[in-house]
Amino acid sequence: MTRDPQIVPVILSGGAGQRLWPLSRQQYPKQFLKLNGEESMLQDTLRRLGGDDFSAALFVCNDEHRFLVAEQARAIGHRPRAIVLEPDGRNTAPAAALAALILAADDPDTLMLLAPSDHVIENTDAFLDAVDAAVPAAAEGRFVTFGIRPDRAATGYGYIKAGAPLPDAPACETISHFAEKPDRATAERYLAEGGYFWNSGIFLFRAGAYLDALGALRPDILEACRASVAAGRNDIDFFRPDPDAFAACPSQSIDYAVMEHTDLGAIVPVDMGWNDLGSWDALWHIGERDADGNVTSGDVITQGASNSYLHSSGPLLAAVGIEDVLLIATPDAVLAVARDQVDAVKDVVSTLKTSGRTEHLHHDRVHRPWGWYQSLDLGERFQVKHLMVKPGAGLSLQSHQHRAEHWVVVSGTARVTRGEEVLTLCENQSTYLPAGTIHSLENPGDAPLRVIEVQTGNYLGEDDIVRYEDRYGRT
Repeated sequence: MTRDPQIVPVILSGGAGQRLWPLSRQQYPKQFLKLNGEESMLQDTLRRLGGDDFSAALFVCNDEHRFLVAEQARAIGHRPRAIVLEPDGRNTAPAAALAALILAADDPDTLMLLAPSDHVIENTDAFLDAVDAAVPAAAEGRFVTFGIRPDRAATGYGYIKAGAPLPDAPACETISHFAEKPDRATAERYLAEGGYFWNSGIFLFRAGAYLDALGALRPDILEACRASVAAGRNDIDFFRPDPDAFAACPSQSIDYAVMEHTDLGAIVPVDMGWNDLGSWDALWHIGERDADGNVTSGDVITQGASNSYLHSSGPLLAAVGIEDVLLIATPDAVLAVARDQVDAVKDVVSTLKTSGRTEHLHHDRVHRPWGWYQSLDLGERFQVKHLMVKPGAGLSLQSHQHRAEHWVVVSGTARVTRGEEVLTLCENQSTYLPAGTIHSLENPGDAPLRVIEVQTGNYLGEDDIVRYEDRYGRT
């Protein structure tokens, strides 16, 4: 039976791609990766929230991920209610405020389920039952979070101490207090004492109630977000809050801004196979282990290895005689780290940033709204790329000042604009684009177009581009 009104999933899709580097990168963080099945974590989240009790999702993401969000939703047949482009990352309280302002403009009683896009929930039925149990309390103006029953003394999560059951919603309990990430001894005490739950970071509340609470507790956040939405604009399929107004917004989590200070907080305890995949070791915990305790993914062979996580998305990975180690190999980077040192991975990413490298930003395969390109070789005054253009898609009408390009069609059909000419090229045909030539590449067919591009010139940077026309609004 469909609930009336339906709940609006508000899916938070941010992230800097640090803790699961090198598979996760700044331009392609973990929610877009297939880490726990055949679909990405974002798509898993959409599937989970795609039943009759939910309306179309509202996304809050950053600008550089907008086409990834739109494409991954389209790929599974989901048309979002809105994709809101957060001008800068300001944590969860402002992100929720942007969504609440948009939803409350239609109906302040709208129930919004605030959910990260990068969590694993293995027992969907238990999760949906918990949401259903939370509805009466949220409809009455409470802010309901979902507490995960701990199965170990974890030190990487915040904890919530539950209080007494709510009379009108017996599956919900009041919140006694929040506890920061504990040390090992404290976590063991929480587990032995009982009544403590991991903080899942998933919330259900009325849009108008959240705005009222934020106005009372953090009016600076509310006013900055309100001004940003009021001065925002639509851009193709996206909504852009005004960046100047949003710049005045403080960065604050919803826990600190509202949940720890309100008398209307509530918690639904639930055992739903939850994991936030906050580290590579978390993937070892949820993975299917062999007889030696190893979790393997990709082209991997082991000999005398034990209790390790071994992943390759590129070359053959052979692990011999290692124990309690995480080995992750991608085409352009390899990470080897002891399982008890996974928190240090973010320090590696910081080192990459400060040293001027690019491996923290993107993979060798870089996704674009029209498809992707992959660098095959790079040398002095030349670069070779593999381009894949999706059916019906096309690159912008553009020119380059410092480089010439040679295009060879490997498969599919290409429509090439070259100055005043328009050419149709098929497999094994090619064209040459001198530096300064205005050009574009389109795929008019119904199969992917694959092109080998050879660049030559004295500067080959991605910023050597002038766009004249672009169907994706990037001019």
